[in-house]
Amino acid sequence: MEFTPVVKELIFDTNKPFASCHASHLTLLPNGDILAAWFAGSEEGADDISIWGSRREGGIWTKPVQLADEVNEPHWNPVFHRKADGELVLFYKVGRLLKEWYTMVKTSRDEGRSWSAPVELVAGDRGGRGPVRNKLIVLKDGTWLAPASTEDGIWQSFADRSEDEGKSWTKSGDIRIEELDYGNIQEVTDSDIPVSKQSFIGRGVIQPTLWESEPGKVHMLLRSTEGFIYRSDSDDGGRSWCGAYPTSLPNNNSGIDVVKLDNGTLVLAFNPVGDNWGPRSPLVLRASEDNGLTWGSEFVLENEAGEYSYPAIIAEGNNLYMTYTWKRESIAFRQISVG
Repeated sequence: MEFTPVVKELIFDTNKPFASCHASHLTLLPNGDILAAWFAGSEEGADDISIWGSRREGGIWTKPVQLADEVNEPHWNPVFHRKADGELVLFYKVGRLLKEWYTMVKTSRDEGRSWSAPVELVAGDRGGRGPVRNKLIVLKDGTWLAPASTEDGIWQSFADRSEDEGKSWTKSGDIRIEELDYGNIQEVTDSDIPVSKQSFIGRGVIQPTLWESEPGKVHMLLRSTEGFIYRSDSDDGGRSWCGAYPTSLPNNNSGIDVVKLDNGTLVLAFNPVGDNWGPRSPLVLRASEDNGLTWGSEFVLENEAGEYSYPAIIAEGNNLYMTYTWKRESIAFRQISVG
């Protein structure tokens, strides 16, 4: 597969109303515009962190505006989804402790220009339901499947299913690295990455990214603490999953994302670094034409020193659209043609 760059730009420059930004997401609007969102404030995990967004209209990004800032607690990980009737949904997390954060949701009928009042996705939940960072997918039978995880002592993942377009959710069983010694969890002391102080070594798998290969056959790749991307598979539409097992793809314990093209090809965006809490550069794409068993050569998105991380990737036809963290100073946008 060949990747041909079309657009490479930053959503905003140094003249911004916040010091730090991270964990972006995006959606393609019906008229061809792009809507992007991310969390931003003084630093990750601070109480002033809120959800911000910008719209790409006519090739120009609008000035960033706040999309969500309900309480004086950190906001995290916005995720967009479009319903079958065209309504736009925004999911995000709120909370100081990752093990106690909760998922809020807003909706928009005017392509993100205005939003409904926020409500909890699952009332009373603490730990996080729905999509934790990456996009949810719609299965062939219409079921929404959200890639989810919890961070309470150890890291575990799961899939959240909704058969009524988000009105109610059913959680799968937890997905773990079954052979991992969860009694050997250590604090991170030697990383240059400005991660949350709630970060540790030896915890497991989080932040899945999903695809459906055949009706009811669903797969996930997972961020891990073990130096490699892990994988799990389901034969029953995400209700149950096998234990997480390692792939050959290196992982620096940072976010990944995969998208399935119309022809079945998978495209994965990730940092090909095998050190836990290691450098978040380079950032690359690789493609698989055999359902993730083997992966082609790297297409480099970024390879300079600095942090280029947490990619979000979507596709329409032969075009890929991506956002990712650019040195915590801006959010990068890429459009890439595939063929």
